[in-house]
Amino acid sequence: MRIISGELKGRTLATPKTHAVIRPTADRVRQTIFDVLGQWCEGWAVVDLYAGTGALAFEALSRGAASAVLVDSGREALSLSRENAAALGVSARTRVLAMPVARAVPWLGRQGQRFELVFVDPPYADRAGLEVLTALDEHQVVAPGGRVVLEHDKREVLPGEVGGLTRIDERAFGDTRASFYVDRKGPLT
Repeated sequence: MRIISGELKGRTLATPKTHAVIRPTADRVRQTIFDVLGQWCEGWAVVDLYAGTGALAFEALSRGAASAVLVDSGREALSLSRENAAALGVSARTRVLAMPVARAVPWLGRQGQRFELVFVDPPYADRAGLEVLTALDEHQVVAPGGRVVLEHDKREVLPGEVGGLTRIDERAFGDTRASFYVDRKGPLT
């Protein structure tokens, strides 16, 4: 697994020993996500919920994001996120939060942290998409005009709007669907 584009292009990421618990986002899915978002995230603050290896956050950092917060509660995921940040030389721009997403989102909101780009990739069996979108909106974690990219099982049906978040695109890849939401409160910074 490699970084696809940007200053870290071609750099290898450490991956899990098995894909039973951590399911890294495939290269072609990451490429399509950034094709939809635009290739660059210059100066953006990024949060990667259910970070796993951190591939999405590191791809954003490679494409100009200023900082990334990686959230996961799994021991192997936390280790991989830290290992990859160090190997890529982006530890100074990366913060790893060891807590469940259900606790992390309200905590980030209370800290006043707002993100221009939010990645959400929960275990498909959890069908947590609507719950996470609702929490992101309620706790105002998405910056005005910011984007949310939610990977989910194609059978999980998500609404077109959740509070101030509106779905602007959706792409399918086999059993995976990526839904793109924008916060309508203002233009993307």
